[in-house]
Parts: sequence; C-alpha cells; structure tokens
Amino acid sequence: MSINTKASSHEVAQLASETLRNPSASAISKTLAASVLSQTHSAKQTGAEMEHIAGKVLQSDKYSETSKTLAGSLVSQSNKDR
Repeated sequence: MSINTKASSHEVAQLASETLRNPSASAISKTLAASVLSQTHSAKQTGAEMEHIAGKVLQSDKYSETSKTLAGSLVSQSNKDR
C-alpha cells in the first residue's frame, strides 16, 4: 500500500473551518470540511467512503464551489492504490 504524504493546505483548512462555523452550510459541505480538517498537519489519508462521496460531489453540478474545493482536497489525499 502506498503512503500519501499530502496534507490539507492552510487555505483549504481555513475554508473548512469557516464552513463548519457557517450555520447555513450544507450537511455535505460540513462532512467534507470535517474530513479536510482531520487531515491538516497529519499523515492521514482519505478513507474509501469519503473518497466516494468526494468523487460524487466533484461529478455533480448541484454542489457549491466550496464543496468542490473541499472534495478536491480530499480526493488528492486518497490512497493511490484504490
């Protein structure tokens, strides 16, 4: 299994923090944001289920640019062997 050494950038982590504090943010945005923050300053990789969710967000037109940015960060930190 390959190890992914990528971590959430400061900018994306800040966006994730703002999303979690935003009472009008969608549930999916908050889920993505929580996962992004868990990977900040960490060697954690995106899990298979979250990778699947993030992929669906990126493929759909119904999600916001914020959700897509968070999803993109998660996909970039996924296990490359999957």
